[in-house]
Amino acid sequence: MNDTLRYLGDEVIRCVNCGSPNFKVSLYIYRAPYIGNILIEHGICPQCNYKKTDVSMIDSDQPKTIKAVVKSPNDLNAVVVKSSTATIIIPELGVEVFPGVNAYGYLTTIEGILERVLEVIPQDCKERRECVEKVELIKNAMNGLIRFTLIIKDPSGRSAIIGDNLELVVEEGVDTE
Repeated sequence: MNDTLRYLGDEVIRCVNCGSPNFKVSLYIYRAPYIGNILIEHGICPQCNYKKTDVSMIDSDQPKTIKAVVKSPNDLNAVVVKSSTATIIIPELGVEVFPGVNAYGYLTTIEGILERVLEVIPQDCKERRECVEKVELIKNAMNGLIRFTLIIKDPSGRSAIIGDNLELVVEEGVDTE
């Protein structure tokens, strides 16, 4: 392996899906340029084939809230590391995404967050007027036509937003409920 990805080893735990004691989790540290060290966890159960992947920042572990004001199309390219415990809120768009039992962490951009939101809107909803308006609002935000605030509340403190010239506020050690 190269010096940006380091294999840490494997752990074997109980599968949350079927209860098998053979769920194998492989751990890696990825040194991402301009971002820092990221922990990548990938697990699979040989019994039921359940898979789980998580991505999180290593350098923090206190609860934190991150607020990024998106003012220009360039801001949509900011990198987002969202841990599996994080909640995403975009008040201007009426978006709230809460982590569930099987939530996972991922690495994306602010535009990627908006794309994920559009992906989970049910197809039958896209034909109702209020949903059509919501979809158009999100698409306008993706095209840089609407100023909005991306808020990440993370009780594990392992999320991050990294971008040039981005108006960013990070509150550490605060209640993220």
